[in-house]
Amino acid sequence: MDDAAIRREATELTADLIRIDTGNPPGNEAPAAHLLQLYLEAAGVACELVTRDVDRPNLVARIPGTGEGPSLALCGHTDVVPAEEPDWTHPPFSGHVDDDGWLWGRGSVDMKNQTATRAVTMATLARSGFRPKGDLVFIAQADEEDGVADVGMRWLVRARPDLRVDYAIDEGGGDRLVLADGRVVVPIECGQKATLPVAVAALGVAGHASRPRSAANAVPRIAELVRRIDAYEPARRSLPATERMLDLLAGPDGDLEERIARAGATHPWAAETLPALFSTTMAPTRLAGSSARNVMPARAVCEVDCRVLPGTSADDLERELRAALGDDLPYELAWLDELTGGAMSEIDTPLYRACQGFLDAADPGAVLLPVLSTGFADSHYLREAWGTVAHGFWPYRTTPVDVHDAGFHNVNERVHVDDLLYGVQAMLHVVRTMLG
Repeated sequence: MDDAAIRREATELTADLIRIDTGNPPGNEAPAAHLLQLYLEAAGVACELVTRDVDRPNLVARIPGTGEGPSLALCGHTDVVPAEEPDWTHPPFSGHVDDDGWLWGRGSVDMKNQTATRAVTMATLARSGFRPKGDLVFIAQADEEDGVADVGMRWLVRARPDLRVDYAIDEGGGDRLVLADGRVVVPIECGQKATLPVAVAALGVAGHASRPRSAANAVPRIAELVRRIDAYEPARRSLPATERMLDLLAGPDGDLEERIARAGATHPWAAETLPALFSTTMAPTRLAGSSARNVMPARAVCEVDCRVLPGTSADDLERELRAALGDDLPYELAWLDELTGGAMSEIDTPLYRACQGFLDAADPGAVLLPVLSTGFADSHYLREAWGTVAHGFWPYRTTPVDVHDAGFHNVNERVHVDDLLYGVQAMLHVVRTMLG
C-alpha cells in the first residue's frame, strides 16, 4: 500500500471507531471489538474475543511467528471517557473529517487513533505476507478509562497468562517537543507513578450550628489540614529513567534541584510536567462534612489523590502525609484503595532502540526522551503480571502539541489525518525492526 492508501484506511477505521459510543461507564465496547475483528479477519489475521462480560470483550489478534525472535504486542483500548454534545464544534461521535484534514470526535486522541492505526499495521503486514520471527499480537482491550468492572487488561493478564508477550507498545508519549535551544525530543513512556488514594478525616466534637463556639467543629479543622497538604513540598528523588531524562534536557552538572530547574526552562511542557516526576503528589479532590446544615460535624473528610514514584510503599506515603499534616490537630488516615501502578521498564532494550530508529529515519536529529506517566495506562498490568517490557509510543508531527494535549477528556478532541499515517509508519518500522 502507498501512503495515500494507508492514510485513507487509517482515517476510515478511526472514524468508524469514533462513531461507536463506548463512553465508559458503561463502556459497551462489543461493537468496537466486532468492527476491529471484521476488519482484521478480512485481511487474513486470526482473531479471538476474550470476554468476562459479553458486552465488554477484549479482542486479541495474532500473526504467528517462526519462533526465532521475541513476541511483540500492539495495544490500545476501545473505551473512551463520556462526552456530551454541547460546546463541541462537531458532535463527539460523528467521526467528522473537515476540509483541512482534521478528524474530530471522542477518542481521536485518547485513544481510538492509536488503536485503529495499530490494527491497520497488523492488516498491512498480513496482506503483504509478513512472517515475523516472533508472534505479533494486537490487543484491543476494554475498560481502561474506568476499570471498576475489571473486564479489561487487569482481568485479561490474570485470565490468560498464555497470551504473555516479551514486548509491548501501548499509549503514552509521542509529543514532538522543540526545545529552547532548537533540539527536538519525543517523550516515550517507560513507567508510571502509582496511585494510592487516602481519606484524611479531621476529628472534632458535634454541636448545634447556631452556637459555633460550643463544640469543636471538624469542618474548619479539615480546611486547615487541606491547606497543609496543598502547601507541602515532598522530597524529590530521581530514578534511572528520570535521571536519563535530566541528562538529555539539562546535562549532568549540578544538584537535582538545579537540573530540574534547567530542564524546566527548555520547554513549557517540561516546566509543567517535570516537578511531578520526581516526588509524591497529593491533590485534595473531594470533601464531606455534615449531613445537615444546622449540625457542626464531629468528623469531616477529604479524599486525597496521591501519586507516588515507583518503589514507594504505603508506609513511605504515610510518613509524608503525617509530615504534611503536623501533630497539633486530631485526624485519622484511611487508605481508599490498594497501591496500583508503579511498574517500570528498562530503556536499554531492542524495543527502545527500534522506536529511536524510527525517529532517526523519519525525523533526523529527534531523540527519545524517557518519561514516567503521572497518569495510568494498562501497560502497568503487562509489566506487573507478565514482566513485559512495555513503552508508550505513538509519535505525531502535524497536530500541534497544545491541540493534541488539550483533547484528552475535553471538548473538540481532534487529530490530523496525516498523523494517522505517521502512526502506522512508526508501528510498521518498529515491528519490522523487532520481528523482521
